[in-house]
Amino acid sequence: MLLNLTTLTESPKYSEAFEELQRIVAEIESGEISVDELSEKVKRATELIRTCKLKLTTTEEDVNKILKDLENPSGD
Repeated sequence: MLLNLTTLTESPKYSEAFEELQRIVAEIESGEISVDELSEKVKRATELIRTCKLKLTTTEEDVNKILKDLENPSGD
């Protein structure tokens, strides 16, 4: 399987990262990955997990800020 360089260098959208992570987990669980590929897949999975965590944290912070702004409008 060839990896697209933009996939490795650009931050994917949450849904894309999550879907790729699910595919990697399924490949590992099914035993489809050779020992030679396993290390790279685990590294990629780690990157995807970090991306997902960051996006979730950022989204949570954004939503909390919006809710706070709604409770305390700056115009008052």
